[in-house]
Amino acid sequence: MRGVTVPELAPRRTLGGIIAVWIVAAVVGILVGIVVGPDARAAWLAVGLGGCLLLAFAIQLGYGRSQGFTERVAASVVGALVVMGVISLGFGLAAVIPD
Repeated sequence: MRGVTVPELAPRRTLGGIIAVWIVAAVVGILVGIVVGPDARAAWLAVGLGGCLLLAFAIQLGYGRSQGFTERVAASVVGALVVMGVISLGFGLAAVIPD
């Protein structure tokens, strides 16, 4: 009986993959804020977000489940955007406040 698919009885949880992308976004945002100068920070944050998008695709493809794929990738990327936005807001406020 080759070619017959059996539905998953207990699908793997996918929340860990979403949160993993958020953690990577936080690490990338902090590294960009520390290493890159203020004038090029926005461009490198965009590059980091693009990397998070590719990571989200890779993680969700690794699960091998087609149900909810788009929603899981969107949750990963939107969460990464929020995390990087909050971190960049912190660095922006730190740059405005005088020493």
